[in-house]
Amino acid sequence: MASTPLQDKYVVLGVTGSIAAYKAADLASKLAQAGALVDTVLTEAATRFVSPLTFQSVTGRPAYTDADLWGAQAHVLHVGLGHKADLLVIAPATAQTMAKLAHGLADNLLTLTTLAATCPVLLAPAMDGGMFGHTATQANVCLLQERGLVIVGPGEGHLASGLKARGRMIEPAELVGHIRYLLSRGGPLAGRRVIVTAGGTQEPVDPVRVLTNRSSGKQGLALAQAALDAGADVTLIAAPISLPVPVGVQHIAVHTAAEMAGAVLDACPHADALLMAAAVADFRPAGPSVHKIKKAQGVPTLALERTPDILSEVARQRRESGRPRAVVGFAAETENVLANAQAKLEAKGLDLMVANDVSAADAGFGVDTNRVTLIDAGGANPLPLLSKAEVADQVIERLVDLLREPRARE
Repeated sequence: MASTPLQDKYVVLGVTGSIAAYKAADLASKLAQAGALVDTVLTEAATRFVSPLTFQSVTGRPAYTDADLWGAQAHVLHVGLGHKADLLVIAPATAQTMAKLAHGLADNLLTLTTLAATCPVLLAPAMDGGMFGHTATQANVCLLQERGLVIVGPGEGHLASGLKARGRMIEPAELVGHIRYLLSRGGPLAGRRVIVTAGGTQEPVDPVRVLTNRSSGKQGLALAQAALDAGADVTLIAAPISLPVPVGVQHIAVHTAAEMAGAVLDACPHADALLMAAAVADFRPAGPSVHKIKKAQGVPTLALERTPDILSEVARQRRESGRPRAVVGFAAETENVLANAQAKLEAKGLDLMVANDVSAADAGFGVDTNRVTLIDAGGANPLPLLSKAEVADQVIERLVDLLREPRARE
C-alpha cells in the first residue's frame, strides 16, 4: 500500500487574506513532502501577506491568483482545478470567504473553483476576536456544514489584535492529519471497525507510585494510523502516552489493566478486528495503599496478584459472538521469542502474532524502529529492521487479507 493516503493525491490549497497565511506556506510544504501534488489559489487579499512565489517554491507547482482567471493558463481554469482535485482545502478561511461560499457568491478564482469542485472541501477558519462567534458567521458555518463541507477549528489563543479568543487557524501539522484522514476514506478497510490498544498500563502502589513498563505506545499509535490510512473506523484504547493521537481515531484513555480490559471487552462485540499492541501489566499490587507510603515506615513488602488476561477473555467472548472477526496479538519477549509467541498464538486463539525481542537495542520499547516476526497458522515470517510505521503497514496489509478469509467472516 502507499506510504500515506497523501501520496500522488491532487490537492488544491486555497489561501485567503489573513495573517495566518504564513501557516499555509508551511502546510503546503508538509503536504508536498508527504507526496501530495499541491496547486495553490491565492485571493487578492492573500497576496498582501504572502506571495505566489513562496508556494511555488515549496511545492514545485503552480500558484494561481485572480489574474490567471483571465489569462492563458486554461480555457476555464476554475473548472479544471475543481474537477481535477481529490481535495480542496482553504486554509486560512476568512469570515469573508466563508460568507461568500455560504451564499454562493463567486467573484474570484478561489470561490469559483470551490463552486466548481466535485471533491470534498475542508475549511480551516482564521479570524480575529469575536468574529467566529458572531451570529452571522455561525449561521454561515451551519450552512456550510449542512452542505457537506468539513470545518476544522479554529482554536483559541493569541490573535493578531492582541486578544485571546477563538479564532486561530489550527497548526499545519494537525491540519495535515485531518487532510490525511479525509483522503483515506474508501481504503481497503472502509466500513471496518478496528480496535487498537497502545501504551503501558499503570498499576497503583499508592496515590503517588505505580508499577508500569517501558512501552512508549509508538507501535500502537503507528498501527492506529495505518488502520486509519486503510480506511478503517479506529478506536484507540490507550494507557498514558505522551505522543499525539492520530486525527480521526476515537480515543479511550485508560490507566490500569482492569480499565483496559473493560474498554476492550465493551468495544469488541462491535468490532471487526482487535490489534492488541498495548503492554499490559501481568501483575498488580494486591492492596494498594490509600496513603503515600513513607520511608520512615521502612521498606514495604509488596504483595502482587494477577491482572485480567484480556486476550483470554476476548477469546471466550469471541467463541460466543464471533466478534472480533480477527485478533492480532503482540509478544514482547526477551528470550525464546518465537517459542513463547507461538504458544501464545495457540493458547489465545489468535489469527496473527507479532513477536519481537525487546532486549535488542534497535527494536522494542522507546525507539522508532522494530524487528518483528509475523506468526500465523502457516508459519513464521521474519521481517527486517523497519520503522514502526513500516511494521504497522505490514500488519495492516495482513489484516486486510485476514478479513477477506472465510474464517474471519464467520
